[in-house]
Amino acid sequence: MRRQATVLHLDLDAFFAAVEQRDKPSLRGKPVVVGGLGPRGVVSTASYEARAYGVRSAMRTAEARARCPHAAYLSGRFDAYREASRIVMGRLREISPLVEPLSLDEAFVDLAAGEESRFLDLEGARALAEQVRADIAERTGGLTASVGIASSKFLAKIASELAKPDGVHVVEPGIELDVLAPMSVRAIPGVGPATAERLRRVGVHTVSELRGLDTTELTSLLGTAYGTSLHALARGIDHRPVVAERETKSLSVEDTFETDITDPRVLADIATTMSRRLSTRLRERGMSGRTVTLKIRHHDFETHTRSATLAGPTDDARTIARTATGLLAEVDTSSGLRLLGVGVSGMADWVQDDLFVSDEEPPLEDAATEVAAVPVASVRARTRWPAGADVVHADLGPGWVWGSGIGRVTVRFETRTSGPGPVRTFDADDPALRPGTVEP
Repeated sequence: MRRQATVLHLDLDAFFAAVEQRDKPSLRGKPVVVGGLGPRGVVSTASYEARAYGVRSAMRTAEARARCPHAAYLSGRFDAYREASRIVMGRLREISPLVEPLSLDEAFVDLAAGEESRFLDLEGARALAEQVRADIAERTGGLTASVGIASSKFLAKIASELAKPDGVHVVEPGIELDVLAPMSVRAIPGVGPATAERLRRVGVHTVSELRGLDTTELTSLLGTAYGTSLHALARGIDHRPVVAERETKSLSVEDTFETDITDPRVLADIATTMSRRLSTRLRERGMSGRTVTLKIRHHDFETHTRSATLAGPTDDARTIARTATGLLAEVDTSSGLRLLGVGVSGMADWVQDDLFVSDEEPPLEDAATEVAAVPVASVRARTRWPAGADVVHADLGPGWVWGSGIGRVTVRFETRTSGPGPVRTFDADDPALRPGTVEP
């Protein structure tokens, strides 16, 4: 624990949805939901307008549609999210060399490692946070952030929650216990519904009540590691440092299907596509791996993994795909799979050339991962033109996909700076329409 409030936690507000509202003028001030759009889809992010109707992250998209049918449901544009994240993380690194990203929209910063740290009293820290928020809004075209500052990572994250949305909250050293006491135990990271229910059964609802349990009681109830950790956090004790770089131990790609898939050929195509996506992520990080793992989940939710270790590390999509599909061939898929994943571990920063892969071998092709009892043209339209994707028309210019299906695609022609634009519908195979690029 620190004697000064020098740990900053920044969380971009409703990040994915906020980026969509920024880039799509017709959606500003309206409910927006980003996530999986099929029957098994899950909400990734909901705008504050959608949250007013009870839509939350991790909620089934079907339930979200029932609660807020008039929202815009979009599949997501990760190039746009990564670009916005790059700008934000760059601004944070101007403050301190110790920045620990937790995700695209969230990071810790060790203010004590920055050049201006000796001047940072509580008011100075607050002023710095406000300046960072203003700079982020300017550089990203209007995205907002909530910032918490405290003497530890745990309290800084609590503070940023108290600052939401679009604010700053500083927890002064010495008052941590007073801040935590009235909060629900759910405020502590890692305390989900199951743990909260166990605590409720012994009469614990708030952090103050949690402090009434000693270590023995908590470890008996929750296990040694978790009970000990919870005992410390309830007392505001958190000695974790801000770590600028965290070792990547594995990378993986997985998808949950709209309907259970039994056809081994379709599953093999999906595994091949996943292998290419995984290869791209490995190369972006300058990484490779020796162990390829296949993850499968059956129709009854029973989940298994199978692994194979290569002679040397690789980032080659064909090598990964060949290994993953070989593992898949050993799986009985007759009862149907609801999830498939491909991962690589045993990471290295070098690559063993694969002597068995010819440079003339044809590139991997995309596989359609949607399998449903709908017309083929509809599947193709939805796969090529996902809702929310950027597009460009040869005559009408840039826009985004409003919706697609049954061989048609509807586009709203507008950009971040144009104001709300008109809507037009085209054939899904219209040669004048092509996928667009993220507006800088």
